[in-house]
This record gives sequence, structure tokens and C-alpha cells, in this order.
Amino acid sequence: MLVRDVAYEIMRRHGITTIFGNPGSNELPFLTGMPDSFRYVLGLHEGAVVGMADGYAQATGQPVMVNLHAASGSGNAMGALTNAVYSRTPLVITAGQQVRPAIGPEAMLANVDATQLAKPLVGWASEPSCAGDVPRSLAQAIVEAQLRRRPTYLSVPYDDWDVEAEPNARAVLDRSVERAAHPGPSQIARLVGEVQAAKRPALVLGGDIDTDGLFDQATALAERLGAATWAAPSLFRLPFPNRHPLFQGVLPAGIAPLAEALAGHDLVLVLGAPVFRYHEHLPGEYLREGTRLLQITDDAEAAARAPFGAAVVTEPGAVIGELLKALPDNPAEPSAYTVPAAPAEGTDTALHPEQVFAALRDTQPAETSYVVESTSTNGSWWRQVDLRRGGSYFFPASGGLGFGIPAAVGVALGRPDRPVVGVIGDGSANYGITGLWTAAQLGVPVTYVLLRNGSYGALEWFADLLDASDAPGTTIPGLDFTRIAEGYGVSAIHARSLDQLRAVLAESPTGPRLIQVDTVTTTPA
Repeated sequence: MLVRDVAYEIMRRHGITTIFGNPGSNELPFLTGMPDSFRYVLGLHEGAVVGMADGYAQATGQPVMVNLHAASGSGNAMGALTNAVYSRTPLVITAGQQVRPAIGPEAMLANVDATQLAKPLVGWASEPSCAGDVPRSLAQAIVEAQLRRRPTYLSVPYDDWDVEAEPNARAVLDRSVERAAHPGPSQIARLVGEVQAAKRPALVLGGDIDTDGLFDQATALAERLGAATWAAPSLFRLPFPNRHPLFQGVLPAGIAPLAEALAGHDLVLVLGAPVFRYHEHLPGEYLREGTRLLQITDDAEAAARAPFGAAVVTEPGAVIGELLKALPDNPAEPSAYTVPAAPAEGTDTALHPEQVFAALRDTQPAETSYVVESTSTNGSWWRQVDLRRGGSYFFPASGGLGFGIPAAVGVALGRPDRPVVGVIGDGSANYGITGLWTAAQLGVPVTYVLLRNGSYGALEWFADLLDASDAPGTTIPGLDFTRIAEGYGVSAIHARSLDQLRAVLAESPTGPRLIQVDTVTTTPA
């Protein structure tokens, strides 16, 4: 199938078989070979085209496709588009773009900054980054128009239509998205039926579960189902006890390994997470054959852009509550929480991060909130910590550095009844170091454990992954954060042994303190 073939099939499955338009040269590659089951309604001016589509959509109650010509045709349609915006009409506007190599030099009929042209009138606008993303982008334009009840705008370079569709592009054909302020009886009955019919269901929980205070309810649901439970990839809050016998860990942030992790499950219920926030580009099929995915989220944008699976846009807490009411109790006694393995050991001059995290686990109160910004030690962290309460874990959601030190101040101010520990890498510390001054001025009792390995450890790992091991700028020797902290008014110590680290951690802080620990370099895995 070509990208064009997939696009028409997406439209057909959404019930969009009428296209209103006034074509130009950029649109012809899309319109050629239009299936006989489709109808093209020609208008002699783009304002009339949008007006006709607006009336048709309001009369039918369904989203409608509008096909315009590049920037000029889109501009001609703007006046009529204002009516569609305020009547909340779900128009899906596509505009032909020049071939990709001609956009930068601004060839005739190139739509420069295409996504900005229709803003702020449209509710969503995009131009796919590559031909392979056109089918998913078109599906998102349709879903966004339905969910937002507002026109959307998609610019497509005309050389994209004749590209052979990627295998994963077809996954979007089976997508369905529905919205409910609160799931009704029929929806709950259907959800319960799907879950109960699954022979090997799995749960994937996102950070929104913890943000919304649903940590305990999600744990109860997993136990009721006896379901293997993962945390969603690129995790910023922990939604489930990480030593719980049902917990399988944080899903890998690559397409192929994530599909491998979920292989063998017939139903994957994703609660409070996008599908999915990948990081490393490890391509493959999204899910193995026989695995179906159902997403429950109140984030309409996340539901709209997902490339596969079905979605219900509603409050996850409402669905969890209804499932707990409807599902029978699980009479099986829960197994004991797992015990971490002995931490890996470092060298004579540097501890292994696992030793540091084991020391934190053994010395800090169970209700401690951890703000973590040490990306290269991510695998070591999850192998050693034991977090059983909501609000125990905070991590920079976008991966942008500079969150850890200041966020720990904010968490301590927002939850003064809980101890707060910031686990900070020496690479990331430099981005938010001034947060120490505020911590000192306010006397916030935050403990900062700063892991110093003299490098951007995660960057070195990525350099190996991308075969770029000779790239410069991955080492940062010569930094002494004890002196920096003292300059900001924060007491600091360089713990040079495991015994010294444990002894310092066992002391209760009366104000902010920084403990610098030399560690060996590790990878995020």
C-alpha cells in the first residue's frame, strides 16, 4: 500500500467519504486514484468550499475533509474558517505542500511555516516530519477535530503520497478513540467485559496515576486482576510499588524492546499514560500479533496522537473505581514484596551507584520523597530502591536537565511532612545549581546526594548506541560541588567511603545539606 492508499482507508474507516475542495497542482497526487466510493465536491473559491463543508458537517454531525491548495488556497479560506471555529465544526483541512526538497528554497507554491498559517483559528496544525508519519498524522487530525470540536489543519508535501507505507502505518487503521466526561454504564460494562475476557491481561501505569492520587487504587486493581504491571516508559512519577510482586519494572523506551516486553499478553490496559513516550530509536512492530491495547487517559492530545490501540478519553480514576466495583475479589494471598539483590560494588576510589541507593534505602524513612536527576544511574536506581507510597518519586518529564535541585526545594515546601532527598548527577547539577541558594535562604531540610563520575554518563551510553563514541563534550572533570554548595550557604561533605556515607545519611538534617559521592560510570539500563 502507498501512503495515499492508507490515507483513504483511514478516512473510510472514520466515515469520511466526501471531500470538499478546490484543487491545485500540489493536491493532484493525493486526489489521483481516489476510490469510487468517495465523492469530491468542487467549489470555485476556497471560501465557498469551507462554507459548504461547514454546513455539511453541521447537518451530518460528522467530521468532514476539506482539501485546499497550499498557502494561497488556505489564505482564501480563512474568512469562512472563522464561522467553523465558532460553530465548533470538526473540519479536517488538508493542504498540499511542495515536494520536500523545494520547501526550504521557497519554490513556487511552497507553504513556508505551514503549521503557523491557520493558527490561531484551528485547534491543531501539523506537517508530518516524514512520509512515513503521514497516515498517523492524518488520523490525529481527524481525532483532534472530533475531540476538540474545532477545525484542524494538515499540510502534506505532495511527494509523500506515492511513498510505500511503512508496516507500522497500518496499525493506525484499527484505532478508535471515544470521549466521556464520566464513563457510562454501557462503556463500563464493555470495559469490564474486555478485561474479564482477557486470558493474560497486563497493566501499564503512567505518572498521571500518582499525580492524581491513585497510587493505592491502581495497586488494588492490579491485585484484583493478578495482572503483570509495568510503569510506562519515560517515567516521571512512580504509580505503583516498585517491589510489589506484580511489578515488572519500567517499560523500555524503544519500540522493539517494548513490544518484546508485552509479548504474550492478549490485553494491555494503559492507565494515565501516553502510548508511548519512546526515547531510543529502536524500530520494530508496535505490538506483537495477538496483543491488543486499550488506553484510558484524560489527555485528549495523547489519545489523538497515539499510533495504535483503542482509547477512551476520560478520568482514569473513574474507570479504576468502576472496575474495582465490578471485578470479583481475588482470593489469592498476595506474595511477599521482592528483596533487592546485593548491590554491585565499585572500586577503591569510587562507589557503585547501587551501593549509594542501597544506603538510601536502608537509612531514609519509608515516606521519603525522592527527586531524581541522575539519568545514567537509572537502572541501578530501580534495582535497589523500595518505594511503596505515592508521591515517592519525581523525575524531569521531558528529560531536560535542571529540574532536580530546584524541584527538590519545591517538593519539600509543598510536602513539609515528608523527608525529601535529591539524587543528582554531576552533569545535571550545573543546570539548576542556583536552587541551592533558595534552599539555604529558606532553611529547607533537603538532603542532596550528588553522584560525581566526571562525565555525562547517559550521553556516553547514547554515543555507543549511535556509534558516535568519538564525539567530544562527554566528560566534565574537575568539579567540586562541596565548595560550590558552601558558597551558596549549604553545608556539604565529601563522603569518601560507604561507611561514611551511611553514617552521614543516618543523621537527620536540620537544613539543606549536600553529600558528594564519587561513583563509577554506569549506563541507564
